[in-house]
Amino acid sequence: MYLAQTPPLLKAMASHLVWSGPASLAGRPAVYLTFDDGPHPTITPAVHTLLAAHQARATFFCVGANILRYPETHAATRAAGHRIGNHTQDHISGWATPDRAYYRNYLACQQLTGTALFRPPYGRITRAQARCLHRHTQIVMWDVLSADFDASLTPQACLDLLQTHTRPGSIVVFHDSEKAAARMLPALEKYLVWLGENGYVTGLL
Repeated sequence: MYLAQTPPLLKAMASHLVWSGPASLAGRPAVYLTFDDGPHPTITPAVHTLLAAHQARATFFCVGANILRYPETHAATRAAGHRIGNHTQDHISGWATPDRAYYRNYLACQQLTGTALFRPPYGRITRAQARCLHRHTQIVMWDVLSADFDASLTPQACLDLLQTHTRPGSIVVFHDSEKAAARMLPALEKYLVWLGENGYVTGLL
């Protein structure tokens, strides 16, 4: 089960986590595009191309093991002016991982990314883990979920969710992964057009 938009109560209960960004940049409404689970050698570059076509920037929460597999793609993300976030070394769930093992996995990815941003895979992190990591990093969650990982949805259904729930300041989650690509890429392309038509700019976290 997942929710396309994060409930306000959950945000209030975990207010030390980052759920949204500034509502405007240079006087225009802003959204913050994020991509989880990459880099991928073909899907991530396709995302780069779409973003460049719309002069959009994004934050890529990368899995350390994928950085090691595809270092050139990771370097290209940085070179394109996007921001990098830590998404653990092996995409592990905090709920299913002992604390010490979770921290080690975070640190392994941190050695590759050197970033100030962290997103827990699946959004699953315990209170103890969040308290510990909060001292060292910004833990970035999200406001709007594209649901591109859901094989039961069409790209249009993902786009409908995005258009319905996007607000100024929204942090929006996509996935540059094989599982999501068939929905993510078509939805992203149309979403970028929609953002432009509605006056939005994209910001970096």
